[in-house]
Amino acid sequence: MTSDLLIALFTLISLEVILGIDNIIFISILTQKLPAEQRDKLRKTGIGLAMVIRLFLLTIISYIMKLENTLFSVQDIDISGKDLILISGGLFLMYKSTKEIYLKTEHEGEEEENLAKGKANTFKELLIQILVLDVVFSIDSIVTAVGMVDNLYIMYAAVIISVGIMLMASGAISNFIQKHPSFKILALCFLIVIGISLMAEGLDFHIPKGYIYFSMAFAFLVDVIQLKTSTPKKKLKK
Repeated sequence: MTSDLLIALFTLISLEVILGIDNIIFISILTQKLPAEQRDKLRKTGIGLAMVIRLFLLTIISYIMKLENTLFSVQDIDISGKDLILISGGLFLMYKSTKEIYLKTEHEGEEEENLAKGKANTFKELLIQILVLDVVFSIDSIVTAVGMVDNLYIMYAAVIISVGIMLMASGAISNFIQKHPSFKILALCFLIVIGISLMAEGLDFHIPKGYIYFSMAFAFLVDVIQLKTSTPKKKLKK
């Protein structure tokens, strides 16, 4: 284990965690559709599946690289297997996020009523939705990893460690989103941006990740400031 490999491992772990935040947010929002006693199980199962999928994709790395080959072209835009996955995943993410925002704003309280009446989504239905996004995010993550490191064992280690970090952080992120509804809407807007980014990537229009994460961080900071400034007013009213 040379210093270069250690640096590569640390860099890849950091990148995997950053890319995994979107996955955690999506899973955390979906878990709230289940009764409280099933939420931890779904969240941990979803993140665990993400690790299994990524490790599996690493073992068939040669096939993953073939996904870069052009399948057909549309108006001088080459479409590969990876592009199709990113475009379909982006559309799915935008649809789910937009639908969740609509339900939260136009049908507020309906989700809680469905839970009380036993009409909520089933564990299996939500797990399938998580599985679809796990595949999309995993493809993007693995292709990025292959582009950075050529040591398969470093990739394995980075995936396992990053998923461990995600598991530890997922509970806190889920509780925070559930406790603060405004941050849930913000998180859904983040997912829409990620969906647009995935579609753009699939259409060979590359949006620098730095721009996306900076705008997310700035929006998050504004929401934190708003939360802090509104808290004294709420206490004063009480």
